[in-house]
Amino acid sequence: MTAPDSHPQRLRVAHLNPRAPTPFALRPDAQTRAAIAGELGLQGLPKLELQGDLRAEGGDAWILRGRLTARVVQSCVITLKPVKTNLTEEVQRHYSPHIRPPEGEEIEMPDESLEPLGQFIDLTAVMIEELALALPDYPRAEGAEMPEIAEDVAESDTRRPFADLDKLLKDDGNQK
Repeated sequence: MTAPDSHPQRLRVAHLNPRAPTPFALRPDAQTRAAIAGELGLQGLPKLELQGDLRAEGGDAWILRGRLTARVVQSCVITLKPVKTNLTEEVQRHYSPHIRPPEGEEIEMPDESLEPLGQFIDLTAVMIEELALALPDYPRAEGAEMPEIAEDVAESDTRRPFADLDKLLKDDGNQK
């Protein structure tokens, strides 16, 4: 990460100033971007940045606002050729001590921007999660088209697939 002392990746909530915003800017180095790309199944991640600030909201909550910018390289779903995509996403998270972490395997959250407030706010985790959510689901190379689907088999062929089996069995029994 760039200048870890001036831009920490995890912020201790107890050390945040509730009367002034806490700015941040994360720009992972090439090795970290490569590790993130591997984790997300990307061919490459030449650019990744999360900038914004964290400020007090109400008496005991915090709000993170920022912007994620990235350039990702994914495999085309049709040709497997590299597809480069530029992403720019607005990021907003509300951290509250009144929200409890979800329990169980499948949980529905009423608001995706609500997060439980712990001792730390992990900016790297926010950056990776927002990147994962922003990725195109089905990247396509320019000009890539789905192959033609084979024509449907005539209905008469599929209605009774064993219709002539009895004839074949009779013929086989007559031959010696």
